Amino acid sequence: MLDETELLLRILSDTGPPGAVEAAYLFAQTQPNQDSVFAAARELLNRNAVEKILISDCRAKSGYPGAAAWRAALADHGISADAVDEVPTEPTEILHTLIEAQAVVRLARVRDYRRLVVVAAPFHQQRAVMTTISVALREHPRLRIYSRPGASQRWDEVVTHSQGTLKATRAELIAEERRRIEIYTAQGDLAERADILEYLRWRDQER
Repeated sequence: MLDETELLLRILSDTGPPGAVEAAYLFAQTQPNQDSVFAAARELLNRNAVEKILISDCRAKSGYPGAAAWRAALADHGISADAVDEVPTEPTEILHTLIEAQAVVRLARVRDYRRLVVVAAPFHQQRAVMTTISVALREHPRLRIYSRPGASQRWDEVVTHSQGTLKATRAELIAEERRRIEIYTAQGDLAERADILEYLRWRDQER
């Protein structure tokens, strides 16, 4: 229980690294939740905390409106096209958190990124960060990953999530996300919480 509480608090209250990070990856969200990550992206760029905003290159699928729609929406949020880059994810039949994490970690490895910020809607943030760190531990262990939750939205609003097939309030999605964390940890897709905490302690030695 102590590991679970510490990890959740660290993910939701991460202080971030010193200086600008190479990129922030916005995990794919359904349309009702996308403004959350767009607001975080704009804030990160406005204070020069990141150099690039990364999004999946997927066409519309699994509840994600697609790269073209997101580029247009990001522009509406005051984010220039030059600040946005796409992570190669196609071809894929569906889009989910593990596929995205694998794609962005592999891009970071190819580009020799040292640091990466993960952004997702607040109810999805813990699983997004845990998944990205789990992939990094296997494939790019020198990568330092930081957490920046998206902007808060109404918790009592009914929205779609999880490939666009799950419909619930954002508050109700918290329990669903926790259930998935337990399932994916048990089947080995996610590292144990203790291992992720150990990674975060290593990461913070950079300071």
